[in-house]
Amino acid sequence: MTTIRPATSTDLPRLHPVVERAYRGDSARQGWTHEADMLFDARTDLATLAALIDGDSRILIALDGGTILGCVNIADRGAGLAYLGLLCVDPQLQARGIGKQLIAAAEATARDSFAATRVEMTVIDRRVELIAWYERHGYARTGETRPFPVAVEPPLTMVVLAKPLFDQRQLP
Repeated sequence: MTTIRPATSTDLPRLHPVVERAYRGDSARQGWTHEADMLFDARTDLATLAALIDGDSRILIALDGGTILGCVNIADRGAGLAYLGLLCVDPQLQARGIGKQLIAAAEATARDSFAATRVEMTVIDRRVELIAWYERHGYARTGETRPFPVAVEPPLTMVVLAKPLFDQRQLP
């Protein structure tokens, strides 16, 4: 049974290896959402994760009992905008609906905690299959691109995707 809740500082040492396995290195290649063929450094660190659970940002974790299955970060950007990032599921557990559950929980948090009416995210432009997955979940390309946040060779570009949020209680 998967449960989703906000991460606490005591979760971070167990969460960090899940994030690294999902994004980088040979273990990431067991799944389909990795960046292991494009990027070779660490995806994040404990200090960065700790900063994401403070203030106007939350990391939501999916758990099966005490085992962390994956996570997503949702951050309040103000003016009705939330930013979704760091979505990952342990590579051996991908394609089981956990990512979809994490996105739904992040969108609900954005709506209910941040009064967001829109969520945006950025995805590496070369990740065509991942962009298509987000599009199937209601996200659309905005036409905007942004530079990758760190310099890499060859340079990477981020595609901006966005999705309007609706209050489910107001739908017929």
